[in-house]
Amino acid sequence: MERLYSLFTQYPTVCTDSRHVLPDSIFFALRGGNFNANAFALAALEQGCRYAVVDEAQYATDDRFILVDDVLKTLQALATHHRRTLGTPIIGITGTNGKTTTKELTATVLQEKYRILYTQGNLNNHIGVPLTLLRLRPEHQLAIVEMGANHPGEIAELCEIARPDYGLITNVGKAHLEGFGSLEGVKRTKGALYEFVAQHGRGAFVNTDNPHLMEMAKALQPRLRVQPYLPGKVVDCSPFLSMELQASCALCGAFPVHTRLIGAYNAENVRAAATVGSFFGLTDEQIRHGLEAYEPQNNRSQLVDTGRNRLIVDAYNANPVSMAAAIRSFAQLDAPHKMLILGEMGELGAQSEEEHRRIVQLIQENGFNHVLLIGGQFQRIAPPYPCFPNVDALRDHLRRHMPDGCCILVKGSRTNHLETVVGDL
Repeated sequence: MERLYSLFTQYPTVCTDSRHVLPDSIFFALRGGNFNANAFALAALEQGCRYAVVDEAQYATDDRFILVDDVLKTLQALATHHRRTLGTPIIGITGTNGKTTTKELTATVLQEKYRILYTQGNLNNHIGVPLTLLRLRPEHQLAIVEMGANHPGEIAELCEIARPDYGLITNVGKAHLEGFGSLEGVKRTKGALYEFVAQHGRGAFVNTDNPHLMEMAKALQPRLRVQPYLPGKVVDCSPFLSMELQASCALCGAFPVHTRLIGAYNAENVRAAATVGSFFGLTDEQIRHGLEAYEPQNNRSQLVDTGRNRLIVDAYNANPVSMAAAIRSFAQLDAPHKMLILGEMGELGAQSEEEHRRIVQLIQENGFNHVLLIGGQFQRIAPPYPCFPNVDALRDHLRRHMPDGCCILVKGSRTNHLETVVGDL
C-alpha cells in the first residue's frame, strides 16, 4: 500500500474504464460479471495511464503493472488510506428516498462558505464511494459522501471505507425488498450509518419528526450525539416548494426559502440541508441563497414545459413511499387537466403485487381519471386504467392519443425508461 499510495500522490487521478482513459492516471482493472479489465490494462497504459493495478499475474508484464490480490479491495483500501491521511471531515448520507437530492442541496448550501467535495451523480456503491474519496484534495474543507444499498450489510461496508464523521439518514421505507426482505431489514442496513458515527464519529443529523429514525437513534444514545433538524413548514407548493425555516437564532423567528423543487415531500430534504448548513456555521442568508440556487436535474422532480404540456418528471427512481408521496403531492397541485403516467416499481419481491395494488387504490382515492400505467407488475393486477407492457407501447399510444394542455406527472423506476417519453409530450 505504501508504494501504491506514493504513486497516487504523484499521479492523483484514477480510472476504471479503459475506454475513457485519463492522462497520467492510475488504472484499476476491476472485474465484473461480464468483463475482466485485466485484459485491457495494457491498452490503458498505451492510451496514457502511468500505472495499472491488476490481480492476474499473466498481465503484469513490466514495472508499470502493480500486481495485487484483489483490485477492488485494493481500490477501497487506497481510498480509506487517503481519507485517513487527509482527515477531511466527512458527512455520510443514506436513506430510502431523497438521499441524492439531500446530498445535492447540502453541497450547494455548504459551498456558500466552504470548499467541499461531494459525490457526483449517484456514485454511491462499493466502487463509487472509493472513487469519490480518491478525489479528495488537501484544499477540501468538508466532504459529502452518498451511500446506497440494496442488500443487507452494504452501508456498514461503505462506512468502513469512507469512515464518516457525521451521518444523515433521510428516511427508511419499502425499497429493494428483494434484497432486504422487509422494512426491518432496511432499517438495520441503513441504521449502520448511525452505529458507525456513534462509535467512531461526531454525531448524526436526525429528523426527529420521523418515528423510525428516532427509534433508531434512541437505541444508540447516549453514544450517538443527535443534531435535530431545524423546524420548518411548507408555505406553498404551486408548483415550486416554498418554506419558512427556523432561523439559527431562536429569537429571530423564521426566514423564507423559495426553492426550485417540486413537491411537498422535498421539505424534509430542504430541512436536512439547512440543518447541516446551520451546524457548520452558515448564516441564514447563506443557507437561503444556497437552497434557492439549487435546480434539480437528471429527471428528479424536474418541471418541464414542452410548449404543449407541463410535465413534472420524476423518472429517476420509484418505490412505494416515493410513488405515494408524488401522487399525493400532485393531487394537491392546483392545475387543470391533470394526468398521471406511472411506471412499475422494481425490486419489491413477494410484496410487489400488494404494493402496486396500493398505488392503484391511491390513484382512485385521489380522483385521477387520466392515467396511463406501464409495466408487467401493473398489468398483473388488471387496473381500471390503460396499461402498457413497456415504454415503447406507451409511446405508440401517445403518438395516436397525444395529450394537449395537460399537467402530467411522469414517475417510475429507471428500468421503465420513462425519460424517453418527455420529448414526445
